[in-house]
Amino acid sequence: MNLLDAHFVPAVDGVAYGLLLFVVAAGLSLAFGTAGVLNLSHGTLYAIGAYTGAELSDGTWGGLAVGLAAGTAAAAAAGAGLSAATIPLARRGHLAQALLTFGLALIGGNLLIEFFGADELPVRVPEALDSSVTLLGHRYPAYRLCFILMAVLLAAVGTWVLTRTRVGAAVRASADDPQMLATTGHSPRAVHTGVLAAAGALAGAAGVLGAPIIGPGAGTADTVLMLSLVVVVLGGLRSLWTTLFAAIAVGEVQTLGVSVAPELAPYLLFAAMAAVLILRSRFTEPATSGAHGGGGGADPVEWLRQRLCASFKGRGAGEAGSAANSAAGSADLSKAAPARSGSGGPLARLLRGGPVDDDLPARVRRAAPLLVLLVVLIALPTLLDAYTISLAGSALALGLLAISVTILTGYAGLPTLGQTAPFAVGAYATANLADAGWTVGPVQIVVAALAAALFSLVTGPAVIRARGTTVLMITLAIGELASAAINQLKSVTGGADGLVGFPPTQALWGGEGMVDESEVYNYALAVAVVAVVITLLVLRSPAGKLLTGTRNAEARMLASGHPVGRYLLMAHIGAGALAGVGGSVMVTVQQYLSPADVGFEIAAFALLAAVIGGGTSVIGALIGAGLIVITRDWVASSWPGHGHLLLGALFVGAVYLLPRGLAGLRARPGAGGQGPVPAKDDRLPPDHDDDSVPAGKVAP
Repeated sequence: MNLLDAHFVPAVDGVAYGLLLFVVAAGLSLAFGTAGVLNLSHGTLYAIGAYTGAELSDGTWGGLAVGLAAGTAAAAAAGAGLSAATIPLARRGHLAQALLTFGLALIGGNLLIEFFGADELPVRVPEALDSSVTLLGHRYPAYRLCFILMAVLLAAVGTWVLTRTRVGAAVRASADDPQMLATTGHSPRAVHTGVLAAAGALAGAAGVLGAPIIGPGAGTADTVLMLSLVVVVLGGLRSLWTTLFAAIAVGEVQTLGVSVAPELAPYLLFAAMAAVLILRSRFTEPATSGAHGGGGGADPVEWLRQRLCASFKGRGAGEAGSAANSAAGSADLSKAAPARSGSGGPLARLLRGGPVDDDLPARVRRAAPLLVLLVVLIALPTLLDAYTISLAGSALALGLLAISVTILTGYAGLPTLGQTAPFAVGAYATANLADAGWTVGPVQIVVAALAAALFSLVTGPAVIRARGTTVLMITLAIGELASAAINQLKSVTGGADGLVGFPPTQALWGGEGMVDESEVYNYALAVAVVAVVITLLVLRSPAGKLLTGTRNAEARMLASGHPVGRYLLMAHIGAGALAGVGGSVMVTVQQYLSPADVGFEIAAFALLAAVIGGGTSVIGALIGAGLIVITRDWVASSWPGHGHLLLGALFVGAVYLLPRGLAGLRARPGAGGQGPVPAKDDRLPPDHDDDSVPAGKVAP
């Protein structure tokens, strides 16, 4: 009985906390399951309601009512605006939506802090609710008990509206068959806007009513978003009641779990999230695009074989294939060559991977932009001050992480938000090696790469079978589990305080520790050049072409006997090793390491850099990382306190203005005579429709 008494109040708190998460997650589930929008700004909608309600609260029932009405209306208006923002992305999949809404979340969070201040606002509830009542012999806050009753009522009303009313029928029809809905006289776009407005209203109402439980503050939106994603994953999208039970379970872990098992509680939620997603992916076939799986068009496997034969031609390996097929492949390539020669300048060809040209001048022209970029990077220490040079080193580290994301997202078709996990493994391995006296740079790089590769080998089987949005969620869970471990393993990671004070890195054996910014930058540049060259050689080898084949025609690759799972696992391991190298470089450049350096925000930055580059461009990912670091650290320094606003604008601008990334900046047909009509990129299979990108894939 004593044990029950000790945990009774935390258990009831868990119910209240879980019901608050249910109200928020119901809106997130509605937006994703019905409107098809992966909204990473949903936590900001909650924060809008919370800040508005707290600002208008005055301890009276009237203040509570006004705050509830204003907060709900403001969040509903923001949800309707989100509908207008995401409708142009309807054909581009959930990856573009995730990047756009994350950018909007950064902008919204910065504006809220600018308007309401960075400090947590106090919330004043009516006097009748600002008291405690006796519940089974225990004193319990009256407001939380009242909130529990309201949330249960909301669950019942929401279920009734969705299942028993004409409005609910229209909402369900918009998700199942919008064309059929249009024939009944309803506008699918109006329903889409109404759904997102309703989702925003739910989040805003939860923010107003839940402000006394999860108060408005700088980290409120992130906390609410992450917990709501866990609830939606655990509860699914088919029933509000399963979402309700999942929310209560999450709430109990956050309250009762912390009091009973504080060491395990941080891992339970995201471990459960990852487990559910992995189990679901095991019962479904790997996702393939309808464009690739249809019966029409040339066989992508045959196309891939011809490309391999063409790449071997001139190296003495062309005789290995069938003479007739090789001749046919060469003829096809020779016919395509004139068209390819006019498809954009050398930079565009380099950024999108570029076709393979057999003549030396063409190879020189294709490599010229890369050589120019290298010359500029080498010259930077003589042109910039010490602070800007250190930023350039940080950009190289983030660029290596972005390249690892490019390998997984653009080449393997596995969009990821969790590459900061192997990045963190490499970073903490380097910091601990340096603290133990192992300061030689090559040793740190090798150990960091091996440790990150081992981590990716362990986590790879959980990732490679899933596709699309499921991969994003699984990798997000892995990244959050890594963050939880970083905060818990203080003897290795330093916990929230991070690591600092370890000896500087030596470039080579017998050298002195590097303390000058120019020396550190040159070391980082040398490591980055070696890593990029190795990556390009692998991606342009037959192994890289096989990996591209698994993305473009997975079903046919499987049918022809290719071990697709093995290819994806090797890509996952290689990308993890590269991320580990990036983490090692980051530690060398910064000379300190904190959890914020390897958190979710950095994962989103790396994914954005990969998308800015074009999805399949190694050099483009480096340029994208440079743009992000320039915006975050250099441009923002001239406008203090608005770094997130500028980064959010970069996210939004990249999604809208660079739908195909920097690789898409090539001449396109038009009435104005803007250049020759570009030939379709011959790196794609013949039946690949590059105007239709499946969800979770990035257009090459």
